[in-house]
Amino acid sequence: MSDTKSGFSIERRGLELRFRTVTLTAREWLAPDFVRVRLSGSDLAGFDSLGSDDHMRLFFPAGPVDTVEELRASPSREYTPLAWGEDWLDVEFAVHGDEGVAAPWAATAPLGSSIGVGGPRGSAVISGQPGSWFLAGDETAIPAIRRFAALLPADVPARIVIETVSASREIEIEAPVDVEWVHRGDAPSGSALTTLIDGLTDAVGADPFVFIAAEQSIVKPGRALLERWGVDTAHAVVKGYWKRGEAEYHAPH
Repeated sequence: MSDTKSGFSIERRGLELRFRTVTLTAREWLAPDFVRVRLSGSDLAGFDSLGSDDHMRLFFPAGPVDTVEELRASPSREYTPLAWGEDWLDVEFAVHGDEGVAAPWAATAPLGSSIGVGGPRGSAVISGQPGSWFLAGDETAIPAIRRFAALLPADVPARIVIETVSASREIEIEAPVDVEWVHRGDAPSGSALTTLIDGLTDAVGADPFVFIAAEQSIVKPGRALLERWGVDTAHAVVKGYWKRGEAEYHAPH
C-alpha cells in the first residue's frame, strides 16, 4: 500500500521538553488491577500531548526531596497521558503485584505525594482520515486505546480488542464500536491476543490504521498481520510496551 493512495499519514511533531512537579490528589480503582490517578499542580500549565500513543516519563522519589535535581535523579518509568487540563493530569496504571516503583506508587502512595513529570518530548499524530481502524493491546495499552477510540468516526469500520486476565478485570471503554475482550487466564501475558491476531485474515476495512501494543512478544505476530493485510508499516504502530521479566519496561516513543 503506497502513501500516495492512502487517505492518512502519521506525522512526527516535536514538543517542548519540560520537567514538572505534580502532586497526587485522587485515586480511582477501575478494576482490581487497574487504577487511575489524578496529578495536580500549577506546573502543568501548558502541558500538551498531541498523539494518542505519546509517552511521558514519571519520576518517583523514595521520599520527600528538597530540589528538582533530586527529583530528576529518582527512578522513572514511561506512561501515556490520558487526559489533562490547566492544572491536572490523569494517568492510568496496570498494577500487577508489587514489583517495580511506579505501579506500587500508583496503588498505595498517600494523597499529597509528589512526583516529577517529563515530556512528552514528541508526538506521532494521525493526519487525514484512515479508511478503517484496528486497535489491539493488553492492559498497558488501554490509555492509548482510549485516546485513539475518541478519534473514531461513527461511520468508519473499526475493531477494538483488549486482552486481560478475566471478565472480572474488564473496564469501561468509550468507543463507537463494541470493545472485544480476550482473556488469558493463567497463560502468559499477550498469549490470548497473539492467538486472535494469528487467526485474522481479512482486514477490518480499506486503508486501515493499525495499533497493536502489549508485552514484547506481540511484535512478531503484529508485524506478520501487517504483511497479511498489506499495511505499510508507516501506517501502523506495533510495539512492545513492556518486557516479561523487566519490571515496568515501557517502549520509548
